[in-house]
Amino acid sequence: MKHYTIKDIAKKLNVSVSTVSRAFNDKYDIKKETKALILKTAEEMGYMPNPIAKKLSQKRSLNIGVVVPEFINEYYSEIVIALQEFLILKGYQVLVMQSDENEDLELMNAQTLISNMVDGLIVAPTTGNRNMKYYQDRIKDGYPIVFLNRIEESVPVSKVVFNNLKWSFFATEHLIRQGYKKIYHLSGYKDLSVSYERVQGFKKAMNKHNFPKENYKIIETGLLAKEGMEVIEDLIFNHDIPDAFFCVNDMVALGAIKKLKENGYAVPKDVAFVGFTETRIAELMSPPLSSVKQPTYDMAKKAAELLLKRIEDENAPIETIVMNGEFNIRQSSVKNKAVL
Repeated sequence: MKHYTIKDIAKKLNVSVSTVSRAFNDKYDIKKETKALILKTAEEMGYMPNPIAKKLSQKRSLNIGVVVPEFINEYYSEIVIALQEFLILKGYQVLVMQSDENEDLELMNAQTLISNMVDGLIVAPTTGNRNMKYYQDRIKDGYPIVFLNRIEESVPVSKVVFNNLKWSFFATEHLIRQGYKKIYHLSGYKDLSVSYERVQGFKKAMNKHNFPKENYKIIETGLLAKEGMEVIEDLIFNHDIPDAFFCVNDMVALGAIKKLKENGYAVPKDVAFVGFTETRIAELMSPPLSSVKQPTYDMAKKAAELLLKRIEDENAPIETIVMNGEFNIRQSSVKNKAVL
């Protein structure tokens, strides 16, 4: 099958190559009739535009780089799916790399994507944020970057974040209002911004309700189910199981629940649970898990919109978008069934 070029179309219609090019690029200085004829002829000939030539002419790769910490948590899978759906409609391809919560790998991922000439980066930084100087240097050079979900305040870059403090406050207050007298928070890593914010929301609820300090704890756990299981093992060994747990995410909650059930505890009869960053399994497990749901699609779309603004105009204003969610109360945390 022959591959037709704009020269072939120009020759067939006896017009200049520049006229054909103006028709394809929807320029103002071409008659509507001429443009319609060129487009119709191109379609009849089976003309396919050369994507490489188009990218060269626009001085863009039309690729967006995305770096996320992991895919174990459904949150980042949903983010990537949403980014791809949105950016494809805008004419971009999405190149995704994951850092496995490893700062060295994250840096290598970012460097690889930039060296392959992606037009911009959307990054959810790893725990520790020790790559911030690299991002700051790229931003100073005018390179478009947007941070998503995890942030570092010192970097002058647009960000899309979730209001973790607000919604962890609501989740904790729910447990207090249910009448639980001993509540522990299984937190994420202390040097991770979202973990810190959820701890602050937990503390705020405790302070508001004058909850006795000896009746609550914050235990640095991590982000994985196995880490939730390990903490529960220690608590069981020390005979220190509270009435309720607020967990940094659903994965930690699921691991903790599994280990407690293996040791004869019933949820919520013996111990209640609230998760965060709602997974699809939250509604399907037994009992269904109360959890805070984040608007992953809207967060991804907003991050993409901010990045495209920076690509179009490097002087576009830096914005921080704070998103809200919803708290889905289910059987895992309910003592008073009237709340359901």
